[in-house]
Amino acid sequence: MKRLFALILVISLWFGISLAATPAAYAEFSFKLLTPCATSAVFQERLQAEVNSYTARLANFQAGSAPAEYLTGKIAQTEARFAKYADSSLLCGEDGLPHLISDGRWDHASEFTIPGLIFLYITGWIGWVGRAYLIAIRKDRATAAQKEILLDVPLAIKCMLGGFAWPLAAIKEFTTGELLVPEKEVTVSPR
Repeated sequence: MKRLFALILVISLWFGISLAATPAAYAEFSFKLLTPCATSAVFQERLQAEVNSYTARLANFQAGSAPAEYLTGKIAQTEARFAKYADSSLLCGEDGLPHLISDGRWDHASEFTIPGLIFLYITGWIGWVGRAYLIAIRKDRATAAQKEILLDVPLAIKCMLGGFAWPLAAIKEFTTGELLVPEKEVTVSPR
C-alpha cells in the first residue's frame, strides 16, 4: 500500500496534479484589488517616482561623465523593466507592484506553476545525479570515501548525463523495487 501511494505521489508531482481536492469556494476568488499593470495608476506613479529620483540625481553631474552615463542607463533599465511588466499579463495590487497568481490556473501558469515545475525537475535531477554517483562509487569500497571528497569527474559527468530522464528512472526503480530499501535496513534513532 505504501508503494502504491508513493507511486501515485511521484506521478502526480511529475504531472503537477494536486492530490488534495480543493473545494470550489477556495478556488474562486476575485481580482477586485488587482488590475493589469498597464492600466494601474499606482504602477505608473511608481515608474514616474523612480525615474524622477534618477533624473534628480542626474542633474548633479556633468553630461557625458561616468555617473551621468550610469544614471542614464538606470533610467533606461527602469523604463524597460516597467514596460515589460506592463506588457505582460501580470496584475498589480493597490501598492502598484506586480502580484503572482499561484492557484494553478493556466492563464497564470507562466507566473508560478511552470517555473515551480521546472524548479522541481532541476532539484530532482540534482538529487538523482548525486544518488547515482554515490551508488556508483560504493561499488569499490577501497576508494569510495576518497571519491566522495575528490570527485571522479568522468563518472560524475556520466551520472549527470544519465540524470535528465530521472522521473522515468525513478518510476522504473520504484516498480522494480530498487528505489526503496526494506524497513529493517533503515536506521532509527534510539530516542
